[in-house]
Amino acid sequence: MCINKIFKAYDIRGIYPDEINEDVAFKIGQATTKFLKAKELIVGRDNRLSSDSLSNSLINGIIDQGVNVIDAGLITTPAFYYSSLNGKFKGGIMITASHNPKEYNGFKIIGKKAISIGINSGLLKIKKLAEKNKFRSNEKGEIKKVSIYDSYIKNVLRFIKIKDIKEIKVVIDTSNGIAGKIIPMLFEKLPCELIHINSELDGNLINSSNENLQEKVLIEKADLGVCFDGDGDRILFIDDNGDKIDPDLISALLINYLLPNKGKIVHTTASSRNLTDQIEKTNNIAIDSKVGHTFVQQEMKNEKAIFACESSGHYFLKENNYLESPLIILLKILEIVSKRPLSSLIEPFNIYITEKINIKVNNKKAFKKLKRRIKRKYKKTTEIYELDGISVERKTWWFNIRMSNTEPIIKIIIEAKRKDILERKKEELFKLIPF
Repeated sequence: MCINKIFKAYDIRGIYPDEINEDVAFKIGQATTKFLKAKELIVGRDNRLSSDSLSNSLINGIIDQGVNVIDAGLITTPAFYYSSLNGKFKGGIMITASHNPKEYNGFKIIGKKAISIGINSGLLKIKKLAEKNKFRSNEKGEIKKVSIYDSYIKNVLRFIKIKDIKEIKVVIDTSNGIAGKIIPMLFEKLPCELIHINSELDGNLINSSNENLQEKVLIEKADLGVCFDGDGDRILFIDDNGDKIDPDLISALLINYLLPNKGKIVHTTASSRNLTDQIEKTNNIAIDSKVGHTFVQQEMKNEKAIFACESSGHYFLKENNYLESPLIILLKILEIVSKRPLSSLIEPFNIYITEKINIKVNNKKAFKKLKRRIKRKYKKTTEIYELDGISVERKTWWFNIRMSNTEPIIKIIIEAKRKDILERKKEELFKLIPF
């Protein structure tokens, strides 16, 4: 079994059944059990077409090693993390490929206190154990099915006062993913009017475009639009004008309204200066991290940061035990939007003009060559950082270029305070790209 390709920087992911299949799932179950040395593991899954079958094989691999399984069934990734922590399990595995297309699937592995395991914190060891395939079958473990939604919603609601949320109209697109199961349960507790689209759990349509959401916000004259990805860990917002709001601007808004207390805030090298400037203005301390939820969460815990965010729509809260907290973020935004329209709230933070570009590449050598060219071009006139890819920064513009952790893609983000500066620097940068 060749599994090198499916082990990424912070999870296991590949195309089903060519790269990830039931045999792989069984061995991942065995290897993870041996690595974690647990007597009991929790397992959950999203509603992709292959998730049920992969879950069965994964569970069989775990109980084959004499370890008990708590089967949480269909569950969002954040709810899975919460249930692991709440149940005080030593670890667990979530079957999901997050935002990837329907033909993909994968595994997110967590250890003690629901901390995600990445390539530098255990995934590499799990890979080697799976490759060696030297497992002894013990007395079979047992399987126990549980439902945690009521407990999870109760935990989420403790972060707000329901009376602070007004009777606003909210359109929510759950992308035919597993969040479609939990959103109605949450909104039963709220005074808002919920218009729920793409609510049916359908593995054939998972992670569809949110263009319909923007149109629906305008048609319904809604106060807010919200979109979740397939496993419910990414959350994106649409304002009352039907415009997409960059997640970094949502973070800037949250920091301004909720976190002006000189705390540490973790962001990634790909974060907008609209966000990092706001961190400084509120007397908070900005902490850089590599892109990826395992890196962000680990950095957050190391620094005891109060908040962490990614440009892709991931949010973490110290108050929620450093876990991903999309529903709590949703409730906080509902509180804020109950006072003023989101479009007017966001406007003061939108200073930099941003452009994001993805370029497909055949190998990482092309990226290394590009890095060398960038360093030669800018080393005497600008600040250069290499925490994740390469970042070049001046007062009125900056850019970051890095390899994607999950796809053969070079990701570029470039920002400037004026459109003409952005276009000039983009043209200058593109002359350095050798492919």
